[in-house]
Amino acid sequence: MKVLLIGANGQLGSDLCISLKDQDLIPLTDKDIDITDINSVFTSCRHYRPDVIINTAGYVLVDECEDNVDLAFRVNALGARIVAVAAQEIGAVLVHLSSDYVFGDEQRNHPYTEFDAPAPLSVYGSSKLAGEIFVQHLCSKYFIVRTSALFGVAGSMGKGGNFVETMIRLAQQKDELRVVNDQVFSPTYAKDLAYKITQLIDTKYYGIFHITNGGTCSWYEFTGEILKLAGINTTVSPVTTEQYPQKAMRPRYSVLSNYHLKLLGMDDMRPWQDALRHYMIEKGHLK
Repeated sequence: MKVLLIGANGQLGSDLCISLKDQDLIPLTDKDIDITDINSVFTSCRHYRPDVIINTAGYVLVDECEDNVDLAFRVNALGARIVAVAAQEIGAVLVHLSSDYVFGDEQRNHPYTEFDAPAPLSVYGSSKLAGEIFVQHLCSKYFIVRTSALFGVAGSMGKGGNFVETMIRLAQQKDELRVVNDQVFSPTYAKDLAYKITQLIDTKYYGIFHITNGGTCSWYEFTGEILKLAGINTTVSPVTTEQYPQKAMRPRYSVLSNYHLKLLGMDDMRPWQDALRHYMIEKGHLK
């Protein structure tokens, strides 16, 4: 199977390069292809004519999106549209990455399935939802993969790392960390997500999929587990969203249920604690 991977040097893309090593892989970085440029995308797709296109590119700086609305929609929505049209033209299956931030019901207290209606709270969430809609309307064969709080060995290019690395760095610099305790989600290890995507593209189970590691936590609880594994004794204090204001609104509860995978007998995603331990070992943080 010939697979064209957009964003091959990113956090998820790096792990996809490993999990797809047995395929005929065409790894393209942001220097090789620009999803906001129709000529760039169509030239690459027509030249390589892959069976599958995996688009991991996106503008993921949630707070910056509030100030750069045009850029957020140009990349996350119109960029997704361009890739979708190109995939449809050559008959390729499209894998499109999306986010738990397409949801935002303030009263929610149970996991979202793929059949729940999105209601984003931020520009980032709205732009990602717009990208999903383009893919659904323009492609006949697609996997829309929503995930949450991604952490991977390569780190996010846009963010200069990931939450795990940021917390370890800050804990080594400060006597106390104040971390939000009323936003609940499911952390996801990029390696586990990449493996599941690799499994999915061998099927014809097209549609929307939620893929996260098992279990839930708040950012405060996530931080506590990170520092415990790293052997760092810095005090971590819980705060509310109101006590830690940010430009973009975040959902208080954005836990995704891997319901579609469950229905297909494919939900073997391990607990986030186990995934985090594996990550910490890989990065050399485990004490």
